[in-house]
Amino acid sequence: MSGWSAANGFRLQARNGGSVSYTNRAELRLAFEKDSRTAKINGVNVAMSFPAAYDKGETLVAQLDLAKTIEPLVFKPAWQKKISTIVLDPGHGGKDTGNRVGFGFFGHSEKTYTLLLAQELQKQLQAAGFNVILTRAKDAFVELPLRPDIANRKNADLFVSLHFNATQVGKADVNGPETYCITPVGASSSNAEGKGANYGATPANTVEIKSLLLAYQVQRSLVKNLGVEDRSVRRARFAVLRDCEMPAILVESGYMTHPVEGKKIFDSTYRKQTAAAIVKGILAYQKLTAPPSAPTTSLTNKVSTVRKPR
Repeated sequence: MSGWSAANGFRLQARNGGSVSYTNRAELRLAFEKDSRTAKINGVNVAMSFPAAYDKGETLVAQLDLAKTIEPLVFKPAWQKKISTIVLDPGHGGKDTGNRVGFGFFGHSEKTYTLLLAQELQKQLQAAGFNVILTRAKDAFVELPLRPDIANRKNADLFVSLHFNATQVGKADVNGPETYCITPVGASSSNAEGKGANYGATPANTVEIKSLLLAYQVQRSLVKNLGVEDRSVRRARFAVLRDCEMPAILVESGYMTHPVEGKKIFDSTYRKQTAAAIVKGILAYQKLTAPPSAPTTSLTNKVSTVRKPR
C-alpha cells in the first residue's frame, strides 16, 4: 500500500498494530485490518476478495482488490449515463416464502415484506421521476432466471433485488443491512467461505464496477439514514445478479430475526424510511454518473447592451 498510496496521492494517517489507515487531500479515508477481508472506505465497510496482510512494516492488499474494489470507489467514474428505468425485484413470492419468523397466523414471511418495501420504493422512485417496473406485483412465484430477464428485456438502467435477512445463531446480536453486487472473476464470493474463485465470467461482470458503486452508495445511505449496523458491501454470484446486463444489486435491508430490527421491518413507517434511504443511495449514484446538463441559453443573454463612452 505504500507504493500505491504515494502514486495516488494518499498518505499514511495512522497505524495501530494490525490496523492501518490512509487519507488523501480530499480527506477520503481507507482503512485495513490485518487478516481481514473487510476494508473501510470513507467510513463504509466493503468486502474484499482477499484478506489484507502485514509484513515487515508493509500493508499488503491484493492487486485484484485494488483494481476491482478500492480504485473504483476512490476515483471518479469514467462513464456517464442517465437513469430512466429501474426494475425492482421483491424477493421470493408465492410458494417461496423466504425467511419466516414466528408461527401460524402470527408468523411473518419475508415474501410479504419484500413486496411491501418494493411498492413503497416504487412510489418514492416514481415521485423522483423514474420509470419503475416490478418483477412481481402480487404474491406470486417468479422463477429466478426470469427476474433479470425482465430487466434485460425492458432495457432497464438499474436492477435492485429486495430481501430481508435471518440468522439461526446470535439472533439478539446480528442486525443491519448488507448490500451485494456481483463477484469479480477470479475471486470467491463473500458468502462462499472462500469457494467459487474458479467460477467463470457472467453477463453481470461486464458492468461489475458500476454495480459496486451502486451497492456502495445504497449501503452508505442505509447505514447513515437509518442509524443501523454496517454489515458491509458484499460480493455474491446470486442467480438474480449473474445475468443482469445493467448495474445490479441485492439489498438485505435488515434481519427479521433480531428482536428490535425485526419489529421495525414489520412496521410500515420504518419501511418507508428504508425506501427513502435506498432512493437517496440511487440518487447519489446518479449524481456521480450522470452526463453533464446541456447549457441553456436565455433570451436575455442574447440582448446586447450599448456601453456609454467615458
